[in-house]
Amino acid sequence: MTEALSTDVRPGSGEMFDRIARRYDLLNRVLSFGIDIGWRRQATRALGAAKRVLDLATGTGDLALEIARQLPEAQIIGSDPSENMLEVGRVKVADKGLQARIDMVVGDAQKLPFADREFDAVTIAFGIRNVPDRPRALAEMARVTRDGGRIVVLELTDPRRGVMAPLARFHVHWLVPRLGALLSGAPEYRYLEKSIAKFPSAEDFADVMRGAGLRLIEVRPLTFGTAHLFIAEPDRPAVREA
Repeated sequence: MTEALSTDVRPGSGEMFDRIARRYDLLNRVLSFGIDIGWRRQATRALGAAKRVLDLATGTGDLALEIARQLPEAQIIGSDPSENMLEVGRVKVADKGLQARIDMVVGDAQKLPFADREFDAVTIAFGIRNVPDRPRALAEMARVTRDGGRIVVLELTDPRRGVMAPLARFHVHWLVPRLGALLSGAPEYRYLEKSIAKFPSAEDFADVMRGAGLRLIEVRPLTFGTAHLFIAEPDRPAVREA
């Protein structure tokens, strides 16, 4: 039997992910059949030749590590509200000998302690869904990204179109929460199913991004719409030269 989430732990918060940090990577591989690895590769390829990257909701560092692999000159800061997830990530970073290139820090996507235009690119994978104030976080991402830099959001979405959508919805709404709870002994994966169902459609979320000061370059559905890749840049007025 699984225990209920404590009433003082907000679903989707860093405290919630603290509870499943040690099992998180294994569960992701099992529940996604490893497809999430390819999604992260696509997200990284969207960054271009970025040399200074901020990875929000970095968790155990999978996307940060993929960025370091594909972009050997990049310096990466991985930020996450869950200290336990970061501890797992730091071990993975050390195992790869990448401590000089990847820094893992506790942080809140809604209030970034970085200067304007500090990064060439900002990423967030499977994390914007858990942020209480998404427009604020997106505006912060735009603020700390240089003009012409990339902002890449990778997020799970509720499959709504196509002949494979019913099968994909079965996987998301029935298999993921039950298998996740069975393997982990925790109810957090039922939250995962509910949070995906409540997340806006790709079109609606693209509008949220535009309203937060981003210019959409591409919205790319992945694996029958079970995830989407949103590629954007800061949408700032052009500076006129005197």
